[in-house]
Formats: sequence, structure tokens, C-alpha cells
Amino acid sequence: MDLHLSGKTAVVTGASKGIGFAITKALVDAGVHVVAGSRTPGKGLPALEETGQASFVPVDLSHAGAAEELVAVAAERGGIDILVNNVGGSKVRAGGLAGITDDQWQATWELNVMAAVRSVRAALPQIERRGRGSIVIIGSINAYLANPESYDYCAAKAALASFSKALSKELAPKDIRVNLVSPGAVLTEIWTDEGRLAAQYAAADGRTPGEVRAAIIENTPTGLFTTPEQVADLVLFLASDRAGNITGSDYRIDGGYVTTL
Repeated sequence: MDLHLSGKTAVVTGASKGIGFAITKALVDAGVHVVAGSRTPGKGLPALEETGQASFVPVDLSHAGAAEELVAVAAERGGIDILVNNVGGSKVRAGGLAGITDDQWQATWELNVMAAVRSVRAALPQIERRGRGSIVIIGSINAYLANPESYDYCAAKAALASFSKALSKELAPKDIRVNLVSPGAVLTEIWTDEGRLAAQYAAADGRTPGEVRAAIIENTPTGLFTTPEQVADLVLFLASDRAGNITGSDYRIDGGYVTTL
């Protein structure tokens, strides 16, 4: 199915690896020029830059002012058609509520909520310049699955879901659509690399990282982790005119892990 994305300009945050890189690559493959923001280029962005279809901008979007720097590069191309807010992250808080400091709460809020708020605020004039557009925000099923081992992350993602819904209502009359994609466990380095989430949960619960991953699969009706490419395919559809009357929606992509309505 042709999504008719060729020739458009997109901004993707957290673009250097995992879900963000998969989205960036899929957009480039579809003929979109991607302004890719992340702290480092990772392993894949340099090759995409060589195609002429991607522009890497080194930014830390947890800092105020970074979003404007990223958007300025897209503005040089005449505006923005697609904005994908992907940047975010979590850490296991084994000590529960009492073990989370104010600074940790604030850092989680800055990375998972304010990075998206600032990116949207900076990008909106450039999207309006195009006359219409699509914003896709990457959330998490943790917005709905409260977890005492990640109070701050769950609260931040719940706030991001509410922000996305409110934003969709404001921007719909301007022909700018806003949708949320809420993945479950996605098979990236976050779940496979030493010291990352699987290892953190293992250390907190007295299991091995392999046992943590096996438990996720056991509790997922499909018996599978989601892949970054599957998330990217959904994002591209929502970014396209094929989804022209879809806004304010939240798409879970979790293999059925969330069992409630």
C-alpha cells in the first residue's frame, strides 16, 4: 500500500536507535526527508545521512532549548509535515516510592513529558506553515499498568497520554492530527543489553535477565515481543493521509499484554 509520503519532511526525536531508528529508517525508505534528533548518531544514522534523506541534529531533548534547535533545521526545508515524538526512557526503582528522589522524578518528567511538550510547541508553527500535518507521540502501556517499580515513568506516560488527547482536540480544526502509539515490551537493546531493563528487573526480583524476558513472553497472549519495525509501520500509517480522519486515538501494540478494555 502506497502511503504517499514521498517528498514530505519529518522530525523524529530519539532517532538514533531502537524504535526511533526504526521509524527514521522506515520514513527514509518511504521517501521522506527526516530531521533526526538524538544525543549521538548511533550506528545507523550516518548511513541514512549518506542517502541525502536524513539530517542528524545532536540534541539532548531533556534540556530546554534543544527542541528549537532541532526544528530550526527542518524550517530550512520549508516546514514540517510529520512530527514523531519518540524520546523517552525509564529505570527500575527497586526501592519503591521512598527510594525515588525529587531529582529523579524531575528527570523522568523532563525526558518523557517536557521533551514532547517542547518539541510540539517548537514544531507547530512549521507544521501550520504546511497547512496540515500529523503528530505521532510514542507513549507506553505503562500509562495504564501502574507499577510500583517505576512510579515516575508510569505517571509520566499517563500524563503524556492525557497531553496527546488534549492536543488532538486543539489542533483538529487546523487539520493537524495527533495520535498516540503505546508499545508494550519492544525487542530492542533496552531489553537485551547488559545493565538495561531486563537486568534491572532481574536484580530487583532475584531473577536472571532471561527469566525476566521469558515472563514477559509468557504473559503476552501472542507469545512474542513487539519489534521496532512493527511500531514503525504503525507510525507511518498514522502519519500518512491514509489515516486522514484518525486523531485523538491511542494504539496499543503489545501482543495483547494489556487485558483490560
